[in-house]
Amino acid sequence: MSNALITAIKKRRTQYSLGRKLPLPQAEVEALIKEAVRLAPSAFNSQSSRITILFGAQSDKLWDIAKAELRKIVPADGFAKTAEKLESFAAGAGTVLFYEDQNSVKELQKQFPLYADNFPVWSEQASGMAQFAVWAALANVNIGASLQHYNPLIDSETAKTWAIPDSWKLRAQMPFGANEQPFPEKTFISNAVRFKTFG
Repeated sequence: MSNALITAIKKRRTQYSLGRKLPLPQAEVEALIKEAVRLAPSAFNSQSSRITILFGAQSDKLWDIAKAELRKIVPADGFAKTAEKLESFAAGAGTVLFYEDQNSVKELQKQFPLYADNFPVWSEQASGMAQFAVWAALANVNIGASLQHYNPLIDSETAKTWAIPDSWKLRAQMPFGANEQPFPEKTFISNAVRFKTFG
């Protein structure tokens, strides 16, 4: 199959070995992330996704917060492995924080009460699509990334550190940077397990 979008999606892979040197200037990376989120779909065009982009020392600060919070709950004899993982994220050039604005969700619930129960679900779907859009966009300019979920453990400290509005709910963190290692072969489960087609 020859399809430009599928070809682009194939480049999106999890990269844990990140470096600081980006193939594009920081301003272009920032613009790319913003445009990917801006174009990502959302139910009722709610545009509920909110983003904080951290570069360099600001990104380091995020992973220091995560390390401090995890130190409180991870057994001491197992913390070295946890710290090593967090340091691999900090080794990158930056991190994208993905939020969903709960005020947007609540406003839609008021406007469309018939669908009120669905809007939180649709908000999560919007966040997932924004995350995927950013990840694919970064991959297509040869920037590696992975998707992490240290929320809600880090929510309070990150909110204080970067003056995040109370209505923004942290959903994921995406460390990104130079690809320092090749990607392993990706494996797939059988199509027969995943798909059904009729007609």
